[in-house]
Amino acid sequence: MMKNIKRKSIVIAALLSVMVFFISLSGLVESVFSGTAQDVKQNSGFSQALRLEGNWVRPDGGYKLVIEDVKPDGSLKASYYNPRKINVHEANWKVENGSVHIFVELQDVNYQGSKYNLVYINEKDVFEGTYFLAAQKQTFSINFLRIPQAQK
Repeated sequence: MMKNIKRKSIVIAALLSVMVFFISLSGLVESVFSGTAQDVKQNSGFSQALRLEGNWVRPDGGYKLVIEDVKPDGSLKASYYNPRKINVHEANWKVENGSVHIFVELQDVNYQGSKYNLVYINEKDVFEGTYFLAAQKQTFSINFLRIPQAQK
């Protein structure tokens, strides 16, 4: 009788171990696949953001924006010229509502706190958005056109 109880206990323990293993495995699989879906979404946004790299000009004044070194974490390197180089304090990108947005904040003489909030329009290969001119506390609708490689 004692042997039967020990056998049943061992069988039950083994079954419980197998059940715990499968429950753990299912959680692991779920986390792996949910991470993969998120990675795909981020990589998709990153591949869109890579299109931002290049030289851009505002047709209303010749202001030049250079975007390079776009990274998956939302960072990028931006340079701004009017016509001399203006210090860029902060620049980054994100995907929102399926579109790539960039933010550029300037910090220089006559530009303290001036900001660009731009959306990349893939179909037109342009940036559209707003420019906040901090010195005048005014916001303007603007756009940037890509400068062709030969004209850099």
